[in-house]
Amino acid sequence: MTASNDMQAGPSWGARLGHHLATRFSSLKPPSNVRVENPLHVLGLLNRKQWLFFLVAFAGWTWDAFDFFTVSLTASAIATDLNRTVTDITWGITLVLMFRSLGAVTFGILADKYGRKWPFIANCLLFVVLELGTAFVQTFPQFLAVRALFGIAMGGIYGNCAATALEDCPVEARGIISGMLQQGYAFGYLLAVVFNRALTPTTPHGWRSLFWFGAAPPLLIILFRICLPETDAYKAQKEMERESPAGAFTQMAKSSFKDYWHIMLYLVVFMAGFNFMSHGSQDLYPTMLQVQLEFNANRTTVTMCVANLGAIAGGMVFGHMSDIVGRRLAIIIGCVFGGALIYPWAFVRNNGIMAAAFFLQFMVQGAWGVIPIHLSELSPPALRAFVVGLSYQLGNLASSASSTIEATIGTHFPLESQPGVTVKRYNYAKVMAIFMGCVFGFVLIVAFLGPENRSADISVERDDLQGGEKTMIDIEKGIESQHHESADKAA
Repeated sequence: MTASNDMQAGPSWGARLGHHLATRFSSLKPPSNVRVENPLHVLGLLNRKQWLFFLVAFAGWTWDAFDFFTVSLTASAIATDLNRTVTDITWGITLVLMFRSLGAVTFGILADKYGRKWPFIANCLLFVVLELGTAFVQTFPQFLAVRALFGIAMGGIYGNCAATALEDCPVEARGIISGMLQQGYAFGYLLAVVFNRALTPTTPHGWRSLFWFGAAPPLLIILFRICLPETDAYKAQKEMERESPAGAFTQMAKSSFKDYWHIMLYLVVFMAGFNFMSHGSQDLYPTMLQVQLEFNANRTTVTMCVANLGAIAGGMVFGHMSDIVGRRLAIIIGCVFGGALIYPWAFVRNNGIMAAAFFLQFMVQGAWGVIPIHLSELSPPALRAFVVGLSYQLGNLASSASSTIEATIGTHFPLESQPGVTVKRYNYAKVMAIFMGCVFGFVLIVAFLGPENRSADISVERDDLQGGEKTMIDIEKGIESQHHESADKAA
């Protein structure tokens, strides 16, 4: 009897869970029939429209990251201007992460019901307004209020970008396109580092100039998206909805929640670990370089640029590798090698710290490069933007206090201040090293125990629109069928 027949016969949850756990090792083995493709050949499979969808999604996700990291890069300057501590300012980062889930729910439902285009444009308009608002704040409460609203705007963009870039993408190119898309995050960080160095210390208004500048590019992204249509996958979904009974979308949403609830819970836990991994390794790192290691502005900028070049390279390499070895194994490899790099990343004091920062971010963002397509393949097709965005942002919510936790614990490890220096110094490196060791271990375990649905059909089928009961059967078939042959041999 095949795996699909077994599932249609209705095995108990206990039997499914037992089978799932029993195949965690065997399912990591890469399929023997997978070809190692030249990445340039794979990228050549995309047509012009697919590239444009990728580029506009990449631009939107890049500027989301730019807007987020402008605060962490200017935390010390904002603290001085508003007469607060750096720990106080990190609450602005925490509020953004906390309110992102509200944006994911709102804009995710809008994107799945009304299209990828106009919710994306509304997100970018909010970026313009709230970036300007941040630049004009005069008090700490105003700063917190604007950043909380910014969290709502930022929360809506990720699921939309993933759907726009990937749902029309050729199957063979999903991995590398996923890695490239995710590194809009690192590219946005890189741009924030560069423009922070160019504007903050050289303009009369300091950190405010960086936020004024940040409000302009989203206008260009809006014009870019206006010129593009809806994705083919979304248009096909709408066409089937028109041919289906009234209320098809509502029925389909209810069916998806009923059948995918445990997958959704897993994705939230999974993304909590990933967000702890990225924020724990990046948000406080510039502060550690400047305050603890006493790097000057130029050296801090160069180090962060090198780290983000590593992140961009890692995302593309691991994204493509996940099409060969599998999504879970690629993530596990990134966690193992990332853990091995924690010591030099945190404790090297010469120029070798740049190499350590490069390779640690290569591993962190390499593992992250698998995430957009991994989440898309595990999500219900009709609610892809909603589930991908919400699981990502709920993971952000769970990890929202990463930088605050590190900064607060760091105050318990004071260092001696240099003569003539009034800024208090703390051993952030020790705290970040312990924190990242725990996070890498957590992500590795959750990835190992979790499901995978590589190369799944991520289009909406007519049966889904009719509220059929096939959805969970289909995803379980996809999750297990890739390695069914190897499991049979083992038995």
